[in-house]
Amino acid sequence: MGGTKGFTPALGFHALTPLYDRVVALTTRERTFKQALLDQATIEPGHQVLDVGCGTGTLAIEAQHRQPGVQMSALDADRTVLDIARRKARRAGAEIVFDLGRSSALPYADERFDRVVSSLFFHHLSWGGKLLTAREMLRVLRPGGELHVADWGRAGGPFSRTAFLAVQLLDGFDTTSDNVAGMLPVLFASAGFHQVEETRRIPTALGIVSLYRAVKGAAARAQRSAGDMA
Repeated sequence: MGGTKGFTPALGFHALTPLYDRVVALTTRERTFKQALLDQATIEPGHQVLDVGCGTGTLAIEAQHRQPGVQMSALDADRTVLDIARRKARRAGAEIVFDLGRSSALPYADERFDRVVSSLFFHHLSWGGKLLTAREMLRVLRPGGELHVADWGRAGGPFSRTAFLAVQLLDGFDTTSDNVAGMLPVLFASAGFHQVEETRRIPTALGIVSLYRAVKGAAARAQRSAGDMA
């Protein structure tokens, strides 16, 4: 999936991109789930951290503010949202490297990062795209490194399932069905992660935002080395 064409823009349409921050803040309890995600990630000074599908940079900026010694990178396929993210980071005094690229072919070396984070991104991808992205996240994490994801999760009942239809109408039923069926833990395990768990479920006006955690085991490195020698 070379290049950055064909991606789904923020809110589904390029014309809505300038409204993204306001809409997300009003409908998803953004501050609550992003603070919880960063609490969970336990980012330490000196860590190298990657935010995949960073959008307008809100999560990356908050992560860098929490730990000024963190080396923060952030990636998105949308030039427009990256321009917004860079302006926000400059205003906030946050030192973040924003990169244009695809989650399915991350432009980073193997085992570079201590943490990979992502918020409200996986539901934009097909199952195949999700799996490629998770495998790439595994590749760029160091052994013992952790993946922390916040995204739409399994419906909690008829009300949350009905509310989530608004997200599906905007972002597509094919890509969001895996999320609402609660399949992300299966996805991360299939990609090779260990200790995969859903750690929290946060009700919002549009459905349930779930937090997930997964770890790259030392075995993943050994398996990769064996594959290279075959």
